[in-house]
Amino acid sequence: MGQFKTVPVDRVKNITKEEFIEKYYKPQRPVLIEELTKDWGAFKKWNLDYVQERSGDQVVPLYNNEPAKGKESVYAPVKEMKLAEYIEILKTKPTDLRMFFYNILDSMPELLDDFEYPEIGLKFFKRLPALFFGGGKSKVFMHYDIDLPDNLHIHFQGHKSVTLFSPEQTKYLYKVPFSIHNIDKIDMDNPDFEKYPALQYAEGIQADMKHGDALYMPSRYWHYIKYLDGGFSMTLRALPRRPKNVATMLYNVFIMRHFDNLMRNVSGDKWLNYKEKLALKRTNKRLK
Repeated sequence: MGQFKTVPVDRVKNITKEEFIEKYYKPQRPVLIEELTKDWGAFKKWNLDYVQERSGDQVVPLYNNEPAKGKESVYAPVKEMKLAEYIEILKTKPTDLRMFFYNILDSMPELLDDFEYPEIGLKFFKRLPALFFGGGKSKVFMHYDIDLPDNLHIHFQGHKSVTLFSPEQTKYLYKVPFSIHNIDKIDMDNPDFEKYPALQYAEGIQADMKHGDALYMPSRYWHYIKYLDGGFSMTLRALPRRPKNVATMLYNVFIMRHFDNLMRNVSGDKWLNYKEKLALKRTNKRLK
């Protein structure tokens, strides 16, 4: 067992649009911006109580730390619960229950008045401002986003840990074919270098986030996320603009995803085991 090699993410304050584009967007480097949200209403108001008071009778899907198995859909929740009840859990005890992609525009549009899209050089897709909730035991498995956006990930209440890996590190991460994640048996907190020897060569970027912090995650970057206590984050997405990324995004969304779902429905665990063995074989062969 061991620990990944990591370096701390760049942390800045009051960055200009020109600085962001030249130092981070063009070279595709992550950065954590500490005071980007300080003038937002959300910075002053957004906490679990604030969302809970506005939740009404909404029922939301919840997920845990267990990966989908066999013919189970990765999008199938482990349970459903009223949002207010779920937030009460987050406020009172550690839990691995989490919620992802809560669309503000559709589900709680009044929150749109509490923030503005930052003028830092990203063309945000304003149809999908989304919230992500988690408790003190919640983990988001290692993956990159299927539509390859540039993300601005902003945290509210509590603390969370984000470990990033650049696309260049993919060769060490045991990426599963026809997927956007690595082998789900890998313990990202305590990786087994004997079983997965390539992992010891991977170099990550560590970001520890607090209320109001905004983390820029470039397109194709892997991310592994842990909620250290109850809280939530908002992601603003800028869709890919580079031709290569656009082509890959279209393949991922319209071909790869549907093929993988079809094979899972037909073969279940047999397909999953085949992909895992292939990930091991390819990564270890590349290492040699």
